[in-house]
Amino acid sequence: MNAAPFALMFVALAAVAQDARRSGSDFMGESTRAMQRDDTQNPAMLWVANGEAAWSAGGDRSCAACHGDAKTGMRGVAARFPAFDKGSGRVITLGRRIEQCRVGKQGAPASRPDSDEVLALQSYIALQSRGMPVAPPRDAGTRAAAERGRQLFNQRIGQLNMSCAQCHDDNWGRKLAGATIPQGHANAYPIYRLEWQGMGSLQRRLRNCMTGVRAAVPPPDAQDLVDLEAWLAVRSEGMKMESPGVRP
Repeated sequence: MNAAPFALMFVALAAVAQDARRSGSDFMGESTRAMQRDDTQNPAMLWVANGEAAWSAGGDRSCAACHGDAKTGMRGVAARFPAFDKGSGRVITLGRRIEQCRVGKQGAPASRPDSDEVLALQSYIALQSRGMPVAPPRDAGTRAAAERGRQLFNQRIGQLNMSCAQCHDDNWGRKLAGATIPQGHANAYPIYRLEWQGMGSLQRRLRNCMTGVRAAVPPPDAQDLVDLEAWLAVRSEGMKMESPGVRP
């Protein structure tokens, strides 16, 4: 019997028990925290509004036609991704699940990675889980992906020869180029990042980090990125969802 999923679960539960974990919002300035707290100031709510409109658009082929009112039907859904998808035989992200529905069920053309169409729907769906605990699935497929992601999180990469863990486990709270290093939890995505002046997915942030350490950057939805997302969900298990978040 493969003990890896059980060891992984133990690590996650031990982290919750100690809980020295802090959300990325704890490391922001007060003005940015206030922007996230107040939906009238949070620029991500523009994408939420577009997602709410898209949810009901399309008549019999709309999201609402299948799933009903998002406020009830999507409650808790974002907190459970990434997750193993039987149809494709792999672990997928919430963004990929949305794209499957758009293309396969609604007949929409395929979207480019981090398109506003998908980010809007993802933001609207994620909003319905705000305040709920991150709850990654415990099935074997998802946990195997998370275990691969854990290994990637601790693997040194790039010309700078650094791992995710060196920043976000070993040096959180310290300064890097004038910015405070957060613990790297993924409980607020998709996020509006002030640096981007727009919304972005967790994969966009992961790819930014890889660029920062001068590593080879995999294409969007590559297996390594999905596995990293799966591990970050386990690492954030039990923390409250803040989506859609705001970050500097």
